[in-house]
Amino acid sequence: MPQVQMKEPKEKHVISRKPLQNSLMNHQQQQQQQQRQPPSSSPDSLPSSSSSKYCLQENKKKSTTSVCRRRRKKCRGKMMNSTTTDHHDVLHHHHHHHQVETMKHQTENHDLSLISSSIPVSSKGLMFQRRPGFGQLGTKCIVKANHFLIELSDNTDLIHYDVTIMPDVSSCGMNRAIMAELIKVHRETDLGMRLPAYDGMKSLYTAGLLPFTSKEFNVIILQKHDGTELTRELEFKVIIKFVARIELDHLRQFLAGKIADAPHDAIQVLDIVLRELPRQRYLSIGRSFYAPDIRRSRRLGDGLQSWCGFYQSVRPTQMGLSLNIDNSSAAFIEPLPVMEFVAQVLGKNILSQPLSDADRIKVKKSLRGVKVEVTHRENVRRKYRVSGLTSQTTRELMFPVDEQMNMKSVVEYFQEMYGYTIQYSHLPCLQVGNEKKANYLPMETCKIVGGQRYTKRLNDKQITSFLKVTCQRPREQEMGILQTVRQNGYDQDPYAKEFGINISDKLASLEARVLPAPWLKYHDSGKEKDCLPQVGQWNMMNKKMINGSTVNYWACINFSQSVQENTVRGFCQELAQMCQVSGMEFNREPVMPIYSARPDQVEKALKHVYDAALNKLKGKELDLLIAILPDNNGSLYGDLKRICETDLGLISQCCLTKHVFKLSKQYLANVSLKINVKMGGRNTVLLDALCWKIPLVSDIPTIIFGADVTHPETGEDTSPSIAAVVASQDWPEVTKYAGLVSAQAHRQELIQDLFKTWHDPQRGTVTGGMIRELLISFRKATGQKPLRIIFYRDGVSEGQFYQVLLYELDAIRKACASLEPNYQPRVTFVIVQKRHHTRLYANNHKDRSSTDKSGNILPGTVVDSKICHPTEFDFYLCSHAGIQGTSRPAHYHVLWDENNFSADEIQSLTNNLCYTYARCTRSVSIVPPAYYAHLAAYRARFYMGPEVPENPKKRHTHFTSNNGSCVRELPALKENVKKVMFYC
Repeated sequence: MPQVQMKEPKEKHVISRKPLQNSLMNHQQQQQQQQRQPPSSSPDSLPSSSSSKYCLQENKKKSTTSVCRRRRKKCRGKMMNSTTTDHHDVLHHHHHHHQVETMKHQTENHDLSLISSSIPVSSKGLMFQRRPGFGQLGTKCIVKANHFLIELSDNTDLIHYDVTIMPDVSSCGMNRAIMAELIKVHRETDLGMRLPAYDGMKSLYTAGLLPFTSKEFNVIILQKHDGTELTRELEFKVIIKFVARIELDHLRQFLAGKIADAPHDAIQVLDIVLRELPRQRYLSIGRSFYAPDIRRSRRLGDGLQSWCGFYQSVRPTQMGLSLNIDNSSAAFIEPLPVMEFVAQVLGKNILSQPLSDADRIKVKKSLRGVKVEVTHRENVRRKYRVSGLTSQTTRELMFPVDEQMNMKSVVEYFQEMYGYTIQYSHLPCLQVGNEKKANYLPMETCKIVGGQRYTKRLNDKQITSFLKVTCQRPREQEMGILQTVRQNGYDQDPYAKEFGINISDKLASLEARVLPAPWLKYHDSGKEKDCLPQVGQWNMMNKKMINGSTVNYWACINFSQSVQENTVRGFCQELAQMCQVSGMEFNREPVMPIYSARPDQVEKALKHVYDAALNKLKGKELDLLIAILPDNNGSLYGDLKRICETDLGLISQCCLTKHVFKLSKQYLANVSLKINVKMGGRNTVLLDALCWKIPLVSDIPTIIFGADVTHPETGEDTSPSIAAVVASQDWPEVTKYAGLVSAQAHRQELIQDLFKTWHDPQRGTVTGGMIRELLISFRKATGQKPLRIIFYRDGVSEGQFYQVLLYELDAIRKACASLEPNYQPRVTFVIVQKRHHTRLYANNHKDRSSTDKSGNILPGTVVDSKICHPTEFDFYLCSHAGIQGTSRPAHYHVLWDENNFSADEIQSLTNNLCYTYARCTRSVSIVPPAYYAHLAAYRARFYMGPEVPENPKKRHTHFTSNNGSCVRELPALKENVKKVMFYC
């Protein structure tokens, strides 16, 4: 991409910044001052720094008084007086600019020149944004959280010892067995009655000093030999050596908010101590524990069952240390005889008929990597891991018995060696062990070993069964967590007692606030011109889209053989009418008759319709393609989207057969919402945005980004990760988002293509990347360059915060600087997390005024105290109404904030944006830009297509990532697709 210079406006919008080394300390001191002085609530005063004043030049005079005068509150900011324009102009006012007096940046005497333009090379020098104060907006209420207060004895003394086991052992399980034997034998003597906690690797922790600084032990383990009752002695040498005393005073100061540096070592030790007993009782996977008898296991079908368990983690919070406990469920392979498992997977009797090639491939996929044990030997239960399935049946299978390559059949071998007669010789054998040295086991002689987690994708039937287990009403889930706490018996835990740890048996009770829903603006030609959502939802009755798009030329392809052409025609007519009623201009007649095609002819069908429309329209392209798909369509959906969006440049809307038959008005209304934004329209806008009233968005041109990375499923070791970035393309509405996608190295979390440079033979060094391209796109769409960036980043775990912030904030800075030397808009960087285990419950489940219809807390409930971080700027927000099960609040963590948001401002902005999601008339659970980025990344996985393309001209290019791995590049999105919300 050629380097594009953004033209200087008449008045420069430049924030001077000193080099980081000189400014980081000042920036940190300012953050500390913010903690001591709560931010001013006055929105109308101006910053003392003259460099932070902005004046937006008026291009054309326009008034928004017709939009705003129905609201009691006056719009924030000063508007130019002008004559009232018609509805059409009001709805497209984003092309014009108003003279707006900026709002104060919420911090007194804040010198913006001190905010650094880059970030430290080392994370040790970087301090995350400190909390600027607590939110006050909203209706106060009490909620409960699944956090249980941990109290430490004043006498608790944590000591760290290093453990060396010789010879080396690669298994944590064996390490634990060795240390358990050592503690059993030596606790009352050499260990001075201490009960240590062990991490399974190199570290041992005690509550007080051992009687030695270093000591060597000999440990003998009795191990069962090869699945038999016979045992053998294994001898190990264990050296335990003093390392250090872990200071708890540092932890206490951190929890009190006096220091910002978290003592991860002390928190980790306490976590290990409290996991020691559950680890001995249950199967440990990650931070969760499972057992078939914690709660009754349920069959999921196709040889799987669900196990219930619990998640447990020690977390630092404002109320002190807390133990976060949550219900957990996972799919496990049922410990069945292999024959029964195979029959369930195939859904048919296998006792008499041989397997087809398709059946054999399906069974091979299901069993690969699964551990089995043999059952044909009386006292021997030897275990093997399945590596494959033989292509021959058992009766045909021969193998060499000696170096002279004398062959023997598997049937003969089992008869002679074990006196076992194989009954089902028409079935293939399991191939186990090393692939180089093949070992064959008849299916009927094997049973699946229990306790193996199933990590592949569940099918629809299994998902339905699994949801019946996991989907619990809030009250049921709360009772289940309390039952887990009672079952775990922390008050009787010998390790907790040893280390002076006391855990409350009551859920944390905390103050929350319910933020008000925002007013939404619809077109003035509708009966209802604006709307105040009730309990997180509303509808399109009597409303018209604020910016209805136009569909002049459209066509329909029917890929479903079960739907007649006249049914499809009727469906399309109803959809076109719904689009018109909702505020779009939609031609009732298609460009050509409905075209029917087989699903395996998707590319041929799409190109035929595309070319036929092009000829009929004399060079004009289709606006929209409607595709009717079978309910179970395999790869059809993905292939269609890939061809339309990367090859033909077609915007498409897919509809399943079941919806065509049902013809629900609600479904048609939702589809019309999707079509409108795909065609470049807007469904609704925040009224405060049109009134220029959103703090730290309406004052100066602001762009809001959303970013996410999706990784391939477990077991896919070569597939790339997909990064997606979306950015708002309208201001002040911040409703339309353009999206870009990129492939990167497998499991790479840092977004590699935010900013990039490369060498071009003709142009020399060229700069590009997703941030740069979206900034240019914003400038073209609005006529303004963004002077503020709000970046919502999804999918980052706590352990990656530093790494992601360092890399991606630096990329944002470089992308901005590549457009203009002094172009450095202020950045707010917010992590969005849904994969956490904090749940919020109503204080009184019987009080219907404090819950929604599903029994969940009300949408807009925000918590920024007690269970949140002691010093950093984070909050939990439940922005959506529950449908079924227990709502999971989103966790927002502001890592970097040069715009000086107050708690109320960022919480309100985030909550209000959740009402602008384009695909439904409900507030959603995470902020829409992050949601859109997730949708775009998910869509882009379809673009990978087949590994070996049929057409050599379209062969995918490869590039080498930073870590040296080769990644297949995604095909480029067509230009017209990039500009709209194609991913909706």
